[in-house]
Amino acid sequence: MTPRVSTVTLAKFACAYSGVAWGLFWIPLRWLQDAGIEGPWIGAVFFFFQAVCLLPLIIFRLDKQASGGTNLLITGACAGGALAIYALAVVYTDVIRAMMLFYLTPVWSTLLARWILKEPISGLRWFAICLAFAGMLIIFGVDIGVPWPRNLGDWLGLGSGVLWAIAAVRLNLDRTNDPIDLTFGFFAWATIICVAMAFMPLSSANSIPQAGAVWGTLYWLMPILALIVVPGAYAAMWGARLVNPGIVGLLFMTEVIVGTITVAIWAGEPFGAREIIGISLISAAGLIESVWELFRRPPPTVRSA
Repeated sequence: MTPRVSTVTLAKFACAYSGVAWGLFWIPLRWLQDAGIEGPWIGAVFFFFQAVCLLPLIIFRLDKQASGGTNLLITGACAGGALAIYALAVVYTDVIRAMMLFYLTPVWSTLLARWILKEPISGLRWFAICLAFAGMLIIFGVDIGVPWPRNLGDWLGLGSGVLWAIAAVRLNLDRTNDPIDLTFGFFAWATIICVAMAFMPLSSANSIPQAGAVWGTLYWLMPILALIVVPGAYAAMWGARLVNPGIVGLLFMTEVIVGTITVAIWAGEPFGAREIIGISLISAAGLIESVWELFRRPPPTVRSA
């Protein structure tokens, strides 16, 4: 009889899939920019129409949204704020630096899980984190040095990673709110925060986008959101509730893998031995604990007739 896949294993696959989906989201963001939408308004349009995709479901769950209370609001604000701030970090610093500072997340998640969830930190976990960082440094180029924050965009990239780590811990603690409600809160808060950022003095794009520019994107934007991005976000909200926050951070690094490959294909960036080695190390980091547990698991006992 074929053994059933455990729920935790499915949750790990969900987190990895979420990273894959978010590794593609730079493409519609770039297309929105090409359509004449600028700065934080790109994120506002992007996240708003993701919320719109869920409205047919949320209309019938207004009582659940209300009963979620402050717990649902805070978790949604942390998750949505993390991605909104990360999107702004990319605007105000190099994409490479923003990504590297954001993906210090496994460190913050592991430390927060130890402090709040009282979960032990194994040597294997630290080894996996080191593997992931080594792979990321190889992909981005070791010659750039340690990405210490140097400007506003760098600090936003670092802050977004810390905020996502907090969101991951809160998701792990949440046993009352349904993932669909968390996903809608994630999109709603990301939209609100992006709009607020657009009116801040640090933004150079304070003008509201022309309606024609926005509506002209919907014929291709809505299918991408409905088929790829929204399911990826739902997978993150569901999977992060069942997996250790530190492991969640490592599994989300599939975004780096997919981002590297898609940029090479569509933007003409180089893809060679360095990228293959880096991707292999990041993949190993995400799999090592699960594989180790698989080999440590005792074989099933066979009852004698």
